[in-house]
Amino acid sequence: MTRSAAILGAGIGGLAIAGLLSRAGWHVEVFERAPNLPTSGTALGMWPHALTALDAVGVGDRVREAGSPPHRGSFLRPDGSVIGTIDNTSRTTYMLSRPALLAALHEALPTGAVAFDTPAPPLDALTSHDVTIGADGLRSATRRQLFGDGYEPLYTGVTAWRGWVPGHRDEASETWDKSALFGITPRDGDLVNWYACVRADEGFDGGIDYLRSRFGTWHTEVGAVLEAVTPDAMLHHDLYESRALPSYVSGRTALLGDAAHAMAPNLGRGASEALVDAATLGRLLTHSNDIRDALLRYDRARRRPTHRLVRGSRIMSAVAMTRHLRPTRDLAVKLAARLA
Repeated sequence: MTRSAAILGAGIGGLAIAGLLSRAGWHVEVFERAPNLPTSGTALGMWPHALTALDAVGVGDRVREAGSPPHRGSFLRPDGSVIGTIDNTSRTTYMLSRPALLAALHEALPTGAVAFDTPAPPLDALTSHDVTIGADGLRSATRRQLFGDGYEPLYTGVTAWRGWVPGHRDEASETWDKSALFGITPRDGDLVNWYACVRADEGFDGGIDYLRSRFGTWHTEVGAVLEAVTPDAMLHHDLYESRALPSYVSGRTALLGDAAHAMAPNLGRGASEALVDAATLGRLLTHSNDIRDALLRYDRARRRPTHRLVRGSRIMSAVAMTRHLRPTRDLAVKLAARLA
């Protein structure tokens, strides 16, 4: 008898788990309230464990071919002087835009598996499925139905801009100052990816003029990016992180990705961890006759590691934008880079 899964959300984690289950012979229905996949977005880091997950979905080679591997990463001061450098030549990490990754995952699914422009039904309307998977992001309605309103995400105190400009780049850099940072990385499509963060009140409003004023005196690479930025190639979001959930599962329903563990982007692990969630959950579901047991094993495998990453991302944000002890921070980064 064919098993079935209702997947709520066609983001990275939702499409990945749909692909894994459908490859194992499951019938999958993906509900997505947006009318289509996004056509614009910034670069995501695909770490080795995420590439392994993508291999299981059948799109790993496509991601490697399309993605851009940063050969070196540098931490800089606003004047361009180097805090520390990490050689990435031995690491298989790729930068790939969100639209390209989503397109690859979607094309690996059976035709019609995703119902676009279709809000997810409430959980009690999905009982005919063997399992329901909440992959509905930061403001997850599935999480709210399972655990109530007490686990809404927390504002991190940081707002962020992300975007892309024409060009090519083989190296990544992140420039740190008190209460602010600016990152520049490779990405696919003959473009350069960039991001900027500042400490600010929730709902802070600032556009290109603000960015040029705030970062315009930094080193020349930052200035060149800001000079090329256009409003239609820039996104602005406040940053949030999840409260620690008591479980990622309830009955025959599981949460994955940002619905379970949204984190600040400072470790660059959010998208990769959604893929690892999907790979772990897919493997356990397809190798067990007991759905509830598989979900409990998924929770044991993923909840504590991702809780640690949420905390680690918060700590990394504090370190990068520290208002105090910058000489101590710089020395610690130099030592860590030598050991990397």
